[in-house]
Amino acid sequence: MSSAAPAPDSPPLCVVDDASFWAWNSWAKFEAWPDKDNTVVVIPVAGMADWGLGHPLDVEETVLTHVLKDACQRTPEGRRPLVVPPLRFVFGADKSCAFPVDQPTALALIAEVANSVAAAGFRRIVVMNSSPWNEEVCGAATRDLRVFRSLHMFQMHLSAIDLDFHPIRSRSRRRLQTLATYLLGAEPEKLETSTFVPTWGEETVTTLAGPAVTLVDALVEGPAILAGAGARVAKLLADIRERAPLTHKTP
Repeated sequence: MSSAAPAPDSPPLCVVDDASFWAWNSWAKFEAWPDKDNTVVVIPVAGMADWGLGHPLDVEETVLTHVLKDACQRTPEGRRPLVVPPLRFVFGADKSCAFPVDQPTALALIAEVANSVAAAGFRRIVVMNSSPWNEEVCGAATRDLRVFRSLHMFQMHLSAIDLDFHPIRSRSRRRLQTLATYLLGAEPEKLETSTFVPTWGEETVTTLAGPAVTLVDALVEGPAILAGAGARVAKLLADIRERAPLTHKTP
C-alpha cells in the first residue's frame, strides 16, 4: 500500500485533507508514527436520509467531511488528527433513510473500527457524527469502548455546532441548506411537501418552508458558514489532544 495521495484523476473515497487521511498511509508508517499517545483519530459517522432540504441523500456526509477537512487544514502540521473513511451504513428506522442498519449493528461497526484503530496503537478517538438518529448510538459506543477497552473516547455531533439536521429541534436547517448548496454547487430541488413526508417515530421530516437561498447567494454565504464550523471543530480537536491520558486500565 502506498502512503502517497492518489493521482488527481482518481475518484476519491470521500472529501478529505490528504495529510490527515488514514487510508493514504501504510502500516509501516503507522508502525513508526512518532506521537501515537497524543494523536487524535476521528471516526466520521454519516447517515443517508432525506432531510427535506432538497439536496441528495448523502448531504450529511457532504457537510460532515467538508467541515472536518476545513478543521484539519486549520491545524498545524504535527498536530493534525488522523481521519478514517466515513461510516455510511448506520442506524436508521424510517423510509427517509437509505441503507440503514439496526442499533446493535451500528454499535458493532463503530466498535470494530475503533478496535482496529487501537490495534494500530492509537487510543485517543473521536466519533464525529452528523446524524440525529445516531447520537444515542454514538454515546453508547463511546461509553462502552471507554469502559471495556480503556480507549480515550470522545463524541462530537454537528448538531452541537449549529448544523443540526433534526427535523423538529433544529434551528439551523436553512444554514445547512445554504451550506450544502455552496458545497455542491447546485440549488436544492423544488419539492412539494405533499410529495414525500417521511416520519421517524412521531417526528415528521417536512420540506423546508420558504424559498431557498440562490446558488449565487450561497456562494457568498457558504464560505463563512463552513469556516465558522471548521474553526469550532479545530478548537475542539485541539482541546481533545491536550486532555490528560486515561489512567484507568481494563482489568
